[in-house]
Amino acid sequence: MQARNELYPVFLKVNNLNILVVGGGNVGHEKLHFLLKSSPNANVEVVAKWFAPETEALAKKHGVKLIKSRYKRKFLKRRHVVVAATNDAKLNKRVHKHAKKRYLLANIADTPELCDFYMGGIVNKGNVKIAISTNGKSPTTAKRLRQFFEEVIPEDVNKMVENLNEYRKTIKGDFEAKVEQLNTITESLIVKKDKND
Repeated sequence: MQARNELYPVFLKVNNLNILVVGGGNVGHEKLHFLLKSSPNANVEVVAKWFAPETEALAKKHGVKLIKSRYKRKFLKRRHVVVAATNDAKLNKRVHKHAKKRYLLANIADTPELCDFYMGGIVNKGNVKIAISTNGKSPTTAKRLRQFFEEVIPEDVNKMVENLNEYRKTIKGDFEAKVEQLNTITESLIVKKDKND
C-alpha cells in the first residue's frame, strides 16, 4: 500500500499570531528567512545567545525583535507558535517539551517526529499561494516542485484572481448559482488532454 501524506494544509495569518524562533545561527536564519519571505509582516521574535550577521540584517529589515539570551521557558508566554532551530538537539527537545505543556504548535528543526507542522515549499504569485509538502521526507523535492510551479504558473494569474473577485461581487443568485458561474469561467484553467495524444 502506498504511503499517504495525512497533513492538513492551512494558511496561517502569522501577522496575527505570536511566533518565537529559538536559535540565531544558520538553521534559525533559514527558518526566519522562509517565514518572512512568505509573510513579510509576520509577528515573530528570535531568542538566542548570539545572532549571525545575516540574521541581524534580516531582523532589522523586517522589524523582528532579537532577544539576546539563553532560552528560558518564560519566553513561551503568550505565544501561539514556536520554532526550535538551534544546533543543540537537547535544547530543541526541551523547547518541544515546554511547548507541548502549553499546547503550542511547534516545529523542531530536523526532527520530523517532534513537529506539529512543517515549513514546506511555497509558490507565491500575488494572491495565489501554493504550499508543497513531502510529509517531512524530502525538502529537496519540495524545492524542485516549487521551482517547477513558479515557472508554469503565469505571472498574470494574480490579475485574473482580482478580476474574478470583482466579478464575483456582481453575480446575483444564491451560493450554488455563484459557484456554478465561477466554475464555468475558470474551467479553462484546466488543460484537458486530447484523447488522441
